[in-house]
Amino acid sequence: MWKTTDAGDTWVPVTDGLIHSSSVGAVAVSETNPDLVWIGMGESCIRGNIQPGDGVYKSTDAGKTWTHMGFKDSDAIAKIRIHPTNPEVVFVAGFGKYGTPSDERGVFKTVDGGKTWRKVLFRDHKTGAVDIAIDRNNPNVMFAALWEAFRVEYSMSSGGPGSGLFKSTDGGEHWTEITRNPGLPAGIDGKIGVAVSGADSNRVYAIVENQNGGLFSSDDAGGSWKQVNDGRNIRQRAFYYTHVAADPKNKDIVWVLNVGTFWSRDGGKTMVSFASGDSHDLWIDPDDTNHIVHANDSGTAVSLNAQAAQRTWSARDYPTAQYYHVISTAHVPYHACGAQQDGSTVCVPSNTNLGGSGRGSAGGAGRGAAPELYSPGGAEPGYIAPDPKNPDIFYAGGNNGSFLTRLDRRTGNLREVNPYPREFSGEPSSALVERWQWTYPIIFSPADQTLLYTSSQHVWRTNNGGDSWEKISPDLTRHDPKTMGDSGGPITHDMNSPEVYATVFALGPGKKDANILWAGSDDGLVHVTRDGGKSWTNVTPKDMPDFGRVSIIDASAFDPGAAYVAVKKPLLNDFTPYIFRTHDFGNTWTKIVTGLSPVDYVHSVREDPARRGLLYAGTQHGFYISYDDGDHWQSLSLNLPDVQVSDIWVEANSIARFPRQVEVPGVPGVRLRPERRQVRRLLPQFSLSRRQTPPRASAAAAAAAAARQWRRWPPA
Repeated sequence: MWKTTDAGDTWVPVTDGLIHSSSVGAVAVSETNPDLVWIGMGESCIRGNIQPGDGVYKSTDAGKTWTHMGFKDSDAIAKIRIHPTNPEVVFVAGFGKYGTPSDERGVFKTVDGGKTWRKVLFRDHKTGAVDIAIDRNNPNVMFAALWEAFRVEYSMSSGGPGSGLFKSTDGGEHWTEITRNPGLPAGIDGKIGVAVSGADSNRVYAIVENQNGGLFSSDDAGGSWKQVNDGRNIRQRAFYYTHVAADPKNKDIVWVLNVGTFWSRDGGKTMVSFASGDSHDLWIDPDDTNHIVHANDSGTAVSLNAQAAQRTWSARDYPTAQYYHVISTAHVPYHACGAQQDGSTVCVPSNTNLGGSGRGSAGGAGRGAAPELYSPGGAEPGYIAPDPKNPDIFYAGGNNGSFLTRLDRRTGNLREVNPYPREFSGEPSSALVERWQWTYPIIFSPADQTLLYTSSQHVWRTNNGGDSWEKISPDLTRHDPKTMGDSGGPITHDMNSPEVYATVFALGPGKKDANILWAGSDDGLVHVTRDGGKSWTNVTPKDMPDFGRVSIIDASAFDPGAAYVAVKKPLLNDFTPYIFRTHDFGNTWTKIVTGLSPVDYVHSVREDPARRGLLYAGTQHGFYISYDDGDHWQSLSLNLPDVQVSDIWVEANSIARFPRQVEVPGVPGVRLRPERRQVRRLLPQFSLSRRQTPPRASAAAAAAAAARQWRRWPPA
């Protein structure tokens, strides 16, 4: 959670080290006491790489301290609403578990500041609550939306008989379903967003996922409705968006959030663009409607002239970027590269002087300048492969598996080199000739630096920079039919590459022998070839969890038969850590998780290239090190917040790790001495989403001073 006291010019983290999950899905600030803040954890926009939370937290001192207030069994809290005049009364919309039935769903109410909770609106164990709206003019009048939905590793569904819209006139004690009130659509409903106008309590807006859905308005407080807009631009990908906000001063001004935010000044009939990006939240100051806060995938921005035609926004200059993978280049000094969700691909030199500057900062050299960022091509999804022999050449993945790009920075030439460059959308996995996942591997062979690999359900190889490709494997997945059908649910199908399943999700080329290549699938298989792809052996560990996603495979630099495999399956309600080790080409495997929390699932594992037996692991909640080949692990998180570490890359005497939604305030790097035996220089995760600059030096100094084993590098 981040806080600003200067309208977005600067932001500071207020939850680091104080809460125990890293994705804040809901926030509410008391109108009567701004020091009273509630947050709900976990993402309720149920895409395939969401992070579960651990309930609800409360701060009574503007974020200095936090207290856990319950709902530890809910993967996601969709909304929190505080009574506008009585801050002891709070409502929580609980989504519940992502992929399994659960009872901690629906609308909950407390009248004693969270000491006790009552479930006041509940449908069934498959249906959660997704939105709550309180009439500020009469807080006894409330609206709530229930949503029947689920997300598992291989599918997602939005909509069912559990979804519906409800109204209360006694402060949430009793509820009446209004889903079928006159004017609202018949048939199956999915996700619903609801908002009450502060200018006129009779004006209520609802954005409804339905075959005949869209934006609806009521002028009699929900008694009857009319459809005012059915545009696909405001209701596409309903599971991921479906948010509506009403202006507190003008009943005819309404916002709808989707791929971009749209607003209307005529009650929703005409929608025009208001803000860009995958939009998920909007706050309008009830006292000054020019003061608006907008949140999209890249972070939050503040406008002080939001009603103007040429409105301006604060820069998102704080590290909220969500990185999938990290890698270094052949430059001297090396550059660190990664791809950001709903952002760009970025690289930055490791010797960048990270200072800091505020709103309107520009480029320039020297300490305090913005980092020397550049794009290596591709798009947001994940892998970047710098050419190890030519630092000007980069390969990077694009959206929906539609392209893999090759960029020559020296000439500026950018072209597609995908082995199967077919754009697809709206088709299930079973209909695709080549199944390209959102985050498909693109990896050079360390042993033969002319070989570049990528994978669909097959492994592909090129030795001429992508001019031609050779398919070198059969289908290396389970391709179980139950995992390859339509995704999205009964109303709005959503079948882009995040929904493509039964793919080779991880590749691990041999470090010394170019004929060795490991492949792991997102449905739980591991294969290896020892003859350059002529033949493959299924070496799946016997303890592999059913439909476990093989996230990372790292081949050993010291033993040709050794490899390390990270596996996860949180969307099947399994948070167990899985790391497997083999020293005999997969004939036998050992599960190596001693020292990891039993509910801290693993995203990444890497072997140190210089010291045999030294391993690193990135989990949902932190960073670990092992000195004995994984037999025992100990935390190396130090002053790192509780955060997902999605990838690790070890470059000479540096470790780069890209977590998701985390900041490590810093300078070019930090030095640490684990047990004073092994010196490692850690490159911090940079805040490299669009329009971002690094964190301020003062924050870096505070973080370094607070850490027992982290040191500024170079020394001040």
